[in-house]
Amino acid sequence: MRTIRIDTSTATVLLTEIPEPKVRDRQTGEIAKDTTSGESLMKVGVVYIDEGESSLIHVTVPESGISEGLALGAPVSLPGLVARPWESVFNGQQRHGIAYRAAAVAPGAVPAGVGA
Repeated sequence: MRTIRIDTSTATVLLTEIPEPKVRDRQTGEIAKDTTSGESLMKVGVVYIDEGESSLIHVTVPESGISEGLALGAPVSLPGLVARPWESVFNGQQRHGIAYRAAAVAPGAVPAGVGA
């Protein structure tokens, strides 16, 4: 699967949803696990702002990558952020999107020069 590294050095990333377990199967409530480590996965909502444009995205993070001190509306850092385009067929309809994954989510700072 194609992986695209995302440079967040000039972006502002703000926490919009607190971390919660990523559900793999909504019918059974099964929590998603990392295929390599077996660790539980979490999802976190952020707004990604760069060059005057913003996007609301959900990012998957391993449970051990969730840092203390996260606050809604506050800047966060997402080390190792990557995007993976995906496609599938569901109920006979073609679907596509982008899945985001980071190694961690931690309290961050607004990049220098932003908002100046």
